[in-house]
Amino acid sequence: ALRRLNSGVQYVPYRGALGPRSALRLVRQYDIVADCSDNVPTRYLVSDACVLAGKPLVSGSALRLEGQLVVYNYRGGPCYRCLFPRPPPPDTVTNCADGGVLGVVTGIIGCIQALEVLKIASGMGSSFNQCMLMFDALEGRFRNIKLRPKKPDCAVCGDSPSVTCLQDYEAFCGSSATDKCRSLQLLPSEDRISVQQYKELLDERVPHVLLDVRPQVEVDICRLEHAVHIPLSKLEGKDEESLQYLQQRICEEKQRTDDQSSLPVYVVCKLGNDSQKAVKILQELPAKEFGSVLAKDIKGGLMAWATKIDSTFPQY
Repeated sequence: ALRRLNSGVQYVPYRGALGPRSALRLVRQYDIVADCSDNVPTRYLVSDACVLAGKPLVSGSALRLEGQLVVYNYRGGPCYRCLFPRPPPPDTVTNCADGGVLGVVTGIIGCIQALEVLKIASGMGSSFNQCMLMFDALEGRFRNIKLRPKKPDCAVCGDSPSVTCLQDYEAFCGSSATDKCRSLQLLPSEDRISVQQYKELLDERVPHVLLDVRPQVEVDICRLEHAVHIPLSKLEGKDEESLQYLQQRICEEKQRTDDQSSLPVYVVCKLGNDSQKAVKILQELPAKEFGSVLAKDIKGGLMAWATKIDSTFPQY
């Protein structure tokens, strides 16, 4: 497709994942690097490789209806680590596979990346080596945010760098270098059950409450009919009305089961990540109001239910 657009450009594809062993060798062959990756470990890897090789990095990112662009390690400007010395906790990161992205947004950011590459290559210089471009597609607005200069104590580009070779960035970030849907492990195994185990509980009519913590827009796509819906955001915000509703449903289920002391509450989401966060919240609810709540997460969420239990259940 690229050759049809411009046959005068040489295209060299590298089939395989970029890693610490190959990154520096590849980066050294080129004058400018454009980062279009969709995960935190790769962003640290590419940035560190560009600093060690002395190459400018045109970095773009997009998620949902927002985009960002920065040019790192160019004309005394900061590198990625200057802005983000430590990676965020893995459970706080949302990639495109999890959160979605509007293709037009990636197109807009990609075109601006290409423009900056051409400006640097032609000697015109970049507009974004000292500021970050923020694009809000919903508002149709661009903003420039001035960045701090290069940090003298930066671990990779500072005066006395401690990072002098590429490392294991998946271990550094605590997450995989992939744009696929993440699978977090936030709970011990005894607080999680498989979709097969949950199906057995349903077939045996074991008393319980199923709590769906997905956003409303996802529940509107598909749901298990017997599930109680309370978005994770409501639980995190300790929304009083939502907690009262949950308490009411737990009490109703207990009344149908001779008021047993500990009623199981199984939590489900799309992939089994947010449900683990919800289980942690439920485990901390005051026993005085909710009684003894035995909360467990359903591993793999509704997408595992669709692939392993009910092939007619919609996947999205």
